[in-house]
Amino acid sequence: METASLDLNLLRTFLAVYRTGSFTGAARLLGLSQPTVTTQMRALERQTGRELFERLPRGVTPTPVADGLAARVAAPLDELAAVAGPAPAAGSRAEPVHLAGPAELLCTTVLPALAPLVADGVRLRVSTGLTDPLLDELRAGRHDLVIATTRPRGRTLHAVPLTDEEFVLVTAPVWADRLRKMRHARDAGEEDPEDRGADDGPRAESSAVPEPPAGDPGRSFDPALLHDVPLVTYAEDLPITRRYWRHVFGRRLTRTAAVTVPDLRGVLAAVAAGAGFGVLPRYLCQDLLESGALVALLEPEDPPINTGFLVQRPGVYDNPDVTRVRTFLLRAARDG
Repeated sequence: METASLDLNLLRTFLAVYRTGSFTGAARLLGLSQPTVTTQMRALERQTGRELFERLPRGVTPTPVADGLAARVAAPLDELAAVAGPAPAAGSRAEPVHLAGPAELLCTTVLPALAPLVADGVRLRVSTGLTDPLLDELRAGRHDLVIATTRPRGRTLHAVPLTDEEFVLVTAPVWADRLRKMRHARDAGEEDPEDRGADDGPRAESSAVPEPPAGDPGRSFDPALLHDVPLVTYAEDLPITRRYWRHVFGRRLTRTAAVTVPDLRGVLAAVAAGAGFGVLPRYLCQDLLESGALVALLEPEDPPINTGFLVQRPGVYDNPDVTRVRTFLLRAARDG
């Protein structure tokens, strides 16, 4: 769809309808009458030659065409709104931007990325936590922006993809070396040379794939070898590790964790110190992988990926710094 010839005012109204989910809500947001919003949307649909919204008994729902148009015009229109918005009075400062999300992502990636804005006068108030409670708090007005690990349901919040995180199965070199010896002993039909005479529980089933050294990128790894290696994880129900097992190995993970710590940086520290193995986002452990302090036990062609979303309440914020932070994060994610 060609957007260069579309009327800018119509696009602003379109985006307000898209974000509020109704012509009435958009009218309140823009200070227009509801009939004016309806007329503008009919004009835009005539210009595009496509239906943009399906009318419902209460509100409207966007068509796939509207989703595509919103994806193209939202960021540029938000940037224009930030530039054209009212400047704070001389000597005054904008209110702080309340940003929330996972502690690990905020502390290792997001806050460093926002440092130029802070140096330019933007103030931040940062909260950390799990996605569902943070989204409830966003709806209640406690936050301006939330980075969520899942896309929120319904039309009460507006979400755009921000970043993809890849999960990696990792351990310390000491365990990688032992796993290599275990594989050699198993394939030779022997006991683990370090554990002869020990009761190690059920014997791991043999792998149907050729033997690769543990940690050799791009080759197979038999998860049964990890039977007696302690698992370090984020939560007792093993959410990240269970997902990795289903996605990569096609099987259900049935074991308990040796260590649970509700901060992935703690998981990283424990695994790197030799406590066992874990599954971590690559952005968090990439430096240690490159230095050799951690070993990736497997580099699958199709690793598990989780998308993070930047979420806000629909509408235009009185605080122009909210738009500045949002636009800056989206641009940094796109360029990075």
